[in-house]
Amino acid sequence: MSAPTAPAQDPALSPVARAWPVGVRPPVLRGWEPPATTYGRGHRGVDLAAPAGTPVRAVAAGRVSFAGRVAGKGVVSVELTGTGDPPLRTTYEPVRAELKKGDEVEAGEVVGTVEASGSHCTGTCVHWGVRRGETYLDPLSLMPPWLLYRGPSRLLPVLGVPVPT
Repeated sequence: MSAPTAPAQDPALSPVARAWPVGVRPPVLRGWEPPATTYGRGHRGVDLAAPAGTPVRAVAAGRVSFAGRVAGKGVVSVELTGTGDPPLRTTYEPVRAELKKGDEVEAGEVVGTVEASGSHCTGTCVHWGVRRGETYLDPLSLMPPWLLYRGPSRLLPVLGVPVPT
């Protein structure tokens, strides 16, 4: 899967994330596709590849605003601290919650684990969404460049090693 393109930065949205929800740099299986109208077709988040049982982490500090089941899927939502009024709220699904409503979390803290079923992806994945009030936003906009884009690996010369003849 190719690297995500730079998200259009919402002026009201700053890169507050300090961790990926799953893994170190998970493949994005499906990106942000905002709907043309409130109830229109689209994809109101991003899908990140993650095997069942993978820890799901809070991308930034906040307070759990919901932990339970919606339409048979495990869902965890976290209101992010210091992100305005109304605050940003991140949502992760399908996730077996390890916390309850009202629990405070730090960036990178485990909020649950990926469930084996309930994913709308062809394989297991985590759907990661972000909202401010009723407005959906691109979750990748929360990622600072140092987390979102990593440069290519570089091979450096090995010094002091004899060259074979």
